[in-house]
Amino acid sequence: MRELPHPAPFPTYRPRRLRTTPAMRRLVADVRISPSDLVLPMFVREGITEPVAIASMPGVVQHTMESLRKAAAEAVDAGVGGLMIYGIPTHKDATGTGADDPDGVLNTALHALRQELGDATVLMADLCLDEFTDHGHCGVLTEDGAGGIVDNDATLTRYASMARAQANAGAHLLGTSGMMDGQVGAVRAALDDADRQDVGILAYAPKYASAFYGPFREAVNSSLQGDRKSYQQDYARDAREALVEVAADLAEGADIVMVKPALPYLDVLRAVADASPVPVAAYQISGEYAMVEAAAERGWVDRDRAIAETLTSIRRAGASIILTYWAVEAARAL
Repeated sequence: MRELPHPAPFPTYRPRRLRTTPAMRRLVADVRISPSDLVLPMFVREGITEPVAIASMPGVVQHTMESLRKAAAEAVDAGVGGLMIYGIPTHKDATGTGADDPDGVLNTALHALRQELGDATVLMADLCLDEFTDHGHCGVLTEDGAGGIVDNDATLTRYASMARAQANAGAHLLGTSGMMDGQVGAVRAALDDADRQDVGILAYAPKYASAFYGPFREAVNSSLQGDRKSYQQDYARDAREALVEVAADLAEGADIVMVKPALPYLDVLRAVADASPVPVAAYQISGEYAMVEAAAERGWVDRDRAIAETLTSIRRAGASIILTYWAVEAARAL
């Protein structure tokens, strides 16, 4: 931090002068959020005829294809900058074959949204196997599957196939969320070999093994038993490891890097934002959302103020893009 000159002593200097009215506070505000900074994560589920509420995330649903299209159009009308789409299939297997099936739920949804919305928003796809595998891990397991150990390099082959399928379905950005070593390079090579240099990569780097993913497990009907600590980052490591992950992803061709979760890792977000030559995103994840909603429902916090404060803190820490389940509501408020 820069060394600042000491201000004039009290009573000559009174910081409260710049806090006297709402108009004054707006005038001197340093951190501002616009609707186009926000990205809405959305879940689409195969085999349902009505949206299904997610109990741990009040106000968020698993969409039908029809309700997804309607909600996506409403988000675009509200001015959000992008949509991140997750697919929930009816069939799962060991290698997540539904993930790269052109007729699978996620790729069908991407195609429908791209046809309907064109380039009016940035359409993002979750490039990970966890929603599609019967074991719930983010990759292919080793041959014996003992302890849920993920085979890193075999998983990269699956990611490359997913990348081609999602690009062909219409995604503008692919979110490499699986935390496999070399995943960005594998996806970039697959896209370039398919002559899809136009499709970008949103690299989840860093992404931590967090307790705050709990509600997301419900949202995607996760089959996971155990944890993902052997491939997601350890929260006890400091920002140096995060910067190494970011540097590796940039060297492999990442166009945007993202810190996930957001609020428990604002120090890491600040370090990444200070070092990164590309845009930096942060994901305000399901557990962060659920905590505010639960506390507000009990009258323990002012919901609107808590939403605004948390989003502003993420922006202040350095994120130029924020993924949040409040994206539409916040965009309208802004």
